[in-house]
Amino acid sequence: MSETIKVGAVQAEPAWLNLSESVNKVISLIEQAGKDGVNVLGFPELFVPGYPWSIWTQPYLDNTAMFHEYMANSLIKDSPEMVQIREAVKKAGIFIVLGYSERDGDSLHIAQSFIDHTGTIVLHRRKIKPTGVERAIWGDGDGLVDVVDSPFGRIGGLNCWEHFQPLLRYHEYSQGVDIHIAGWPPFFARPENIPILYTTTGEGDRLACHFMAMEGACFVVVSTQVMSEKGREKLRLTGSPHVQTPGGGFAMIFGPDGTPLVDPLDSGEESILTADTQLNTMDYAKQMLDVVGHYSRSDLLSLNVNLKPAKPVHYA
Repeated sequence: MSETIKVGAVQAEPAWLNLSESVNKVISLIEQAGKDGVNVLGFPELFVPGYPWSIWTQPYLDNTAMFHEYMANSLIKDSPEMVQIREAVKKAGIFIVLGYSERDGDSLHIAQSFIDHTGTIVLHRRKIKPTGVERAIWGDGDGLVDVVDSPFGRIGGLNCWEHFQPLLRYHEYSQGVDIHIAGWPPFFARPENIPILYTTTGEGDRLACHFMAMEGACFVVVSTQVMSEKGREKLRLTGSPHVQTPGGGFAMIFGPDGTPLVDPLDSGEESILTADTQLNTMDYAKQMLDVVGHYSRSDLLSLNVNLKPAKPVHYA
C-alpha cells in the first residue's frame, strides 16, 4: 500500500467519571480528527470515563464510593452512548481504536473497540491481564485477536502494560499488523526520593512502544491521557507526590524502524499528534528484521495460542 495514510494519537484529559461528558469529548476529538484529515485515530486506555489513578495511592476501602461511581459511568458496548460514538466515526469517515472501561452486566473490563469508517465495531478486545491493583476492579480479558483489516492497513492495539508481554506482542506481529495503537493512562515523572519503577513513568512506558515499533517493524501510535488540577481534585489525589499536574501525557508516533515521526507535546498539553505514513516503507525495516518470518526459527522456538474464550457456564 503506497498511498499516504494519516495517523493520529490522542493526548487529552478524560471527562473524569462522567459518561455523558466522556462521550461528548470522544465525539469532539473524532470530529477534529476528521476535519484534520486523519484516517486512523488512537485513543488512550480507559479514556471513558478516565483512569482512576487513586487506586494506586489509597486503600481499596477508601475508594469504595469512587468505584460505585466509576461502574455507573462505564460504557456498555451495545448502548445508546456507543451508537453516538459510532455515528460520529461514520460521519468523519475515519477508523478509531477507542479505549474504555466496558461494563458487561456487573463486571468491568479494560476494553478497546475498533470502529471502522462505516461506524461498525469490527473488533472488540479486552486487556488480558489487568496490572497490579487494577485486578480489584477489572476482570481478565480474552483479546488475543487484536489486529483487523481496514482500508488503511491492518490495525492492531494493546493497552498499557500489555506492551511488556513479549508473547502478546509476538502474536500481534504474527497477525501482520501495520499500524499499532498503544493506549495508555497518564504516567508521570519519577518523584524525588521515592523508589518507584522506571516502567511506571511516562518516559519508561514510551520506550516500550518505541521498542515495539522496531521489533515489529510497524507504525506505533502512542495515545495517552493527561491530568489537570481539576482531575487531581476529582480523583482525590491532592497532595500525592506521584502525580504532577498538569501532566501525564507522553504521546508519540514511531515509524517501523523506530524513527520518531513527530515532536512530543508538553506532558500536560491536549491535542492530537498526527503524521503522514506510507505502509510500503515498512519493507525497508522488514527486509532486515521480520521476527515472524525470515528472522525467526520456528523449528526451535514457537508460540502456542488458545483463541477459545473461557465461559463460566456451559449448556449441553
